[in-house]
Amino acid sequence: MSMPPVRAPLPIIVLAVLLHLHLISSAVSSATHHAKNTIPRYPDFQHFRVKETIADIKSNKPTKTPQHTHEKKWKLELMHRDNIVAPHHTNFHDRFLELMKRDARRVAGLVHRLSNGSSGGGPPFQVEDDFGSEVLSGMDHGTWEYVIQIGVGSPPTTQYMVIDLGSDVVWVQCQPCDQCYPQSDPVFNPAHSSSFSRVSCSSAVCDRLDGGGCHKGQCMYEVSYADGSYTKGTLVLETLTLGRTTIQHVAIGCGHKNRGMFVGASGLLGLGGGSMSFLGQLGGQAGGAFTYCLASRGTGSSGWMEFGRGAFPVGVAWVPLLRNPRATSFYYVGLSGLGVGGTQVPISEDVFRLTELGDGGVVMDTGTPVSRLPTLAYEAFRDAYIAQTRNLPRVSGVSIFDTCYDLSGFVTVRVPTVSFYFSGGLILTLPAQNFLVPVNDVGTFCFAFAPSPSGLSILGNIQQAGIQISIDTLGYMGFGPNVC
Repeated sequence: MSMPPVRAPLPIIVLAVLLHLHLISSAVSSATHHAKNTIPRYPDFQHFRVKETIADIKSNKPTKTPQHTHEKKWKLELMHRDNIVAPHHTNFHDRFLELMKRDARRVAGLVHRLSNGSSGGGPPFQVEDDFGSEVLSGMDHGTWEYVIQIGVGSPPTTQYMVIDLGSDVVWVQCQPCDQCYPQSDPVFNPAHSSSFSRVSCSSAVCDRLDGGGCHKGQCMYEVSYADGSYTKGTLVLETLTLGRTTIQHVAIGCGHKNRGMFVGASGLLGLGGGSMSFLGQLGGQAGGAFTYCLASRGTGSSGWMEFGRGAFPVGVAWVPLLRNPRATSFYYVGLSGLGVGGTQVPISEDVFRLTELGDGGVVMDTGTPVSRLPTLAYEAFRDAYIAQTRNLPRVSGVSIFDTCYDLSGFVTVRVPTVSFYFSGGLILTLPAQNFLVPVNDVGTFCFAFAPSPSGLSILGNIQQAGIQISIDTLGYMGFGPNVC
C-alpha cells in the first residue's frame, strides 16, 4: 500500500474548542488521495467553557431521535446508548458513576482477554442437547456505548446493534429466545424472513468460526466478551440492510441464549480485523475499510459511520496499524509519547511498545470510555498536567480519577492542551472536553485518564469523541480532518 505525504489544512472549531492534527514528520502514507497540504499548529492552551458546560448538564437536554437522513450508500447514523436506553439515574453524578462501573468492567475484561491471547470468541466446544446453561446473572446495566441501526432479514426488521472494534462475530437475538435480555426493538423472528438459512457443520463458513461447535448437523457459535457478556446460538446466513445498501449471505449468529451487557440493543456488529467480522465478510463491497465519528456526550446529537475506502476524507492523517498475532481482532497503533501544553512528557517509548509476545501495546476501543495508560506513563503525564494547572483549585479524586478540580466559580478556564504522539511523527491534540470531563453538575471536573492495571494502553471513546477516525484493514488508521 503506497501512500504519499498528506498535509491538509484543518480550520475547524468544535464547541469553540480546537481540534488539532499536526504532522511533524515528512511522510505519512495515504492510498486514498494525493493532495499535499499543511496541517497548521494550534495554540498550546485552550479556553474551556466551564459555565456553558455546567448549564448544558443542568438543562438535561433530550437526546435526538434518529433521523436517517444520510444520502450516501454506506453511511449510517451512530448513536450513543442514551439515545435508545433511558439512564437508570436522572442525577448526573449517579449517571457518571454508572458509566465508570461499565468502564471498569470493560477494561478488566480487555486486560483478561489480551493477557490470555484471545481475540474474541471462546475455545472450541461440543454442544450438548440443551446447548449450555444460564450465564452471567445480574448484568443488566449494559457496558456498551455506541450503536447503529440496521435491517436484518427479508423484509428487513429494524435492529439496534452495538458496534465493537474488538470482536468479529455479528449476531442478533433470535426467536425462539430461550434466554434473552430486554431490547428496544422486537426480537428478530427468522420465520418471517425469506432470506434466512442455517449453516451446516461441513460448511467452510463454520470452519472459519472461532469458538464454534456442532449440534444435530448445524453450526453453532458461542462468544464471550471483554465485559463478561455472552451469546450463543445457531450460525446462519442472512441479508443485512445498511442505509441504502443490501448485503446478502452474511454469516451472523442467531442468538437463542444471551445474557449480559447489551440491554436495549438487539445484538452486536463485530468490526474487528478477523475474517468473520462484518468487514471481513464484505470483501470488495466495502474493501475492509470504514470511517466513524463518535458524537460527544451531552450534545444530544449523533455521530456517523461509513463503510468503504471511498468514505476516506481528503486531508486525513495516517498512522500504521500494528498486528498482534495473539489478538488479531484488535486495532493496535504505535504510540511514542504524550504531550501537555505543547511539550512532550519525558516517557520512554518502550512503555507503549507491543512486544513480540503480544504484551502491552496501544489498542483503539469504542467500548471503553476512559483511556488507560501504563502506570509509569500515566503518573508522568498526570504530573505534567498538574504542574501546568496549579492556578486551578484542586479537590479530592472521584471514582477512577485522581486529578480533579473545582471550577464552579469560573466562566472559562485556560488549560494546557493534551497530545498523543504517534510513531512516525503524527501529533493528535485533543479538544479540552475530551480530557477535562464533568463528574457532577456543580462544577467538579476531572482529568479523564487513568492508570492501566497492566502494560496495555487503551485509547477510549471519551478521547475519540468528535474526531473522525478512519480504519483501513490493509494496515492504516487515520485521524481527521472532519468532526461531528
